[in-house]
Amino acid sequence: MRRFAVTALLLLLFAFAGLAQAAALTVVDDRGYTLTLPRPPQRIVSLVPSLTETVCALGACDRLVGVDRHANWPASVKQLPQVGGMDDANLERIVALRPDVVLLRPRSRVLNQLEALGVKVVAFDARSHADMRRVMENVAKLTGHPGAGEAAWRRIEVRLDAARARVPAGWQGRRVYFEVHGVSAAGEASFIGETLTRLGLANIVPASMGPFPRLSPEFVVRANPDLLMAPASADLNAMAARPGWAGMGAIRRGRSCSFPPARFDVMMRAGPRLDEAADAVVECLQTLGSAQP
Repeated sequence: MRRFAVTALLLLLFAFAGLAQAAALTVVDDRGYTLTLPRPPQRIVSLVPSLTETVCALGACDRLVGVDRHANWPASVKQLPQVGGMDDANLERIVALRPDVVLLRPRSRVLNQLEALGVKVVAFDARSHADMRRVMENVAKLTGHPGAGEAAWRRIEVRLDAARARVPAGWQGRRVYFEVHGVSAAGEASFIGETLTRLGLANIVPASMGPFPRLSPEFVVRANPDLLMAPASADLNAMAARPGWAGMGAIRRGRSCSFPPARFDVMMRAGPRLDEAADAVVECLQTLGSAQP
């Protein structure tokens, strides 16, 4: 009887050990660092709005205990403690929140400081659609829902295809200049540029120039785009006053769209609302009507 009891106890211990091992998860971040946790984190601080949105889109919003100051979607995250931004994150406030893990970008200033204090960090940075797909699945694994990121990305792709189908006739292949700030533009290599390409538009900024290059005003004049897109803060009249710009076809024909801050935020975030960014572009084109001369 005693031998049976000992054997049963050993089997039980092995079973518990197996369950603990199965529950452990491993994620490789964009620095190539491997993080292993005994279980999915229950207390998450996110220092990147797009990562905050990804956590929520994957059904783990209730695990967020702190966010950066720019986080605003879904609305519930605006009620969470704010811990600054990428360049001025409040280290003491983050530590006080007792996070199981902190989500941030590889170049975040507090990354090394947090690790030195024993806080577990995961660094992700999405610059393309492929990056976004990878990051979404890695966040899904981190939150204990492997496969959920891939499923979410497939839903986004379906909606991107639907958005392309709504692009008005005549705009396919038309050339666009998408201004981000000043004369910095979203090029073909950026996630914004990839969205424009997915919708059938041509970008005047080639991938060889990088994702978000700063351009000379003369470059845009020579490219002579069919369409200008910019944040509402970039006053169209001010743009037209740039040397040579008044003669560009897009400005002469009034083919431009400006996006209010809330909409532009969506367009600048490499996160799960990519389809909403595509919808904003399509709505712009629908407002302009036919692209025929």
